[in-house]
Amino acid sequence: MSAAEKIIPYSQFEQLRDAREIIRHEAEVLMDVSRRLDTGFCDAADLILNITGSVVVTGMGKAGLIGKKIAATFSSTGTRAHYLHPAEAVHGDLGCLHSSDVILALSNSGETEELTRILPSIRKMDVPLIAITGTDRNTLANQAQVIITIGRLREAGLYGLAPTASTAAMLAVGDALALVVSRRKQFTPQHFAEFHPGGSLGRKLKRVTEAMRPRSEIRTAHAGRSVRDVFTLRSGNGRRSGAVLLIDDHGRLEGLFTDSDLARLLECHRDDALDSPIRDVMTRQPVTISASATLEDVVELLSQRKISEVPVVEDDGQIVGMVDITDVIGWVPAAGG
Repeated sequence: MSAAEKIIPYSQFEQLRDAREIIRHEAEVLMDVSRRLDTGFCDAADLILNITGSVVVTGMGKAGLIGKKIAATFSSTGTRAHYLHPAEAVHGDLGCLHSSDVILALSNSGETEELTRILPSIRKMDVPLIAITGTDRNTLANQAQVIITIGRLREAGLYGLAPTASTAAMLAVGDALALVVSRRKQFTPQHFAEFHPGGSLGRKLKRVTEAMRPRSEIRTAHAGRSVRDVFTLRSGNGRRSGAVLLIDDHGRLEGLFTDSDLARLLECHRDDALDSPIRDVMTRQPVTISASATLEDVVELLSQRKISEVPVVEDDGQIVGMVDITDVIGWVPAAGG
């Protein structure tokens, strides 16, 4: 039997055991980092809040890849940010910096050559520096105005060579910094939607007014008119809806009457009701939604109340429009999608 044939296979059981241990190790590291955070984190948030420029994130290798993601998180949560490659910085890209910016530098050792080479230029340009690094005793930390230490971390895996636990810690700290700054800026879901017009997130956070049928395109009538009169009125210019919104003398929403309500009157042989005021048979105080609601809100409302139409109104009851269930099908993915 050859030596190759004597090798014991790396079984699925062992693979899963190792994978779970790697994930468990990184999770424990993140818990340690969370406990390690001190007022230096708050100082970093203060510094970012007080700048008029951008957060410029830099780092080399795997830390650089993490830096790109952190910059993207800042950008999407209301803080201008971009990534600066430290090796490219010494070949002209330092020109993107301004004293109104702040540098967020990532290096576990704090001695990354490409990063330490640009520190004198950063200091000369008077750009404040925040360091996310292993300890407070390295070249990067010595040059920083604010230091966030993640500790001397053991990387995951059998040999602990590849940056794993350290990059996970940098990412978590960067995310925490971006989200804390965002909260202090009072960044709202509506602001978030402005930066995410595409994809499922953007669709869910769109205002209901972007999906509704405006008042000019829906059927409205005075609640004092007869059922027969209401249904002989010309429909709006948009797609036909199965509901009529009934208003009072002041133009405010008073009730709702649907094609299904009309069908029930006919099925019950209540022909006499056709010439009675529609307010006698309409649904009073129908379910409505505010014009400031999101698309996610209206889809949830339609689903929970099991209704097909919902009027969109202002706080004073004035009609803005209406959402028909056919208007929002496909806008928001099903749960778990």
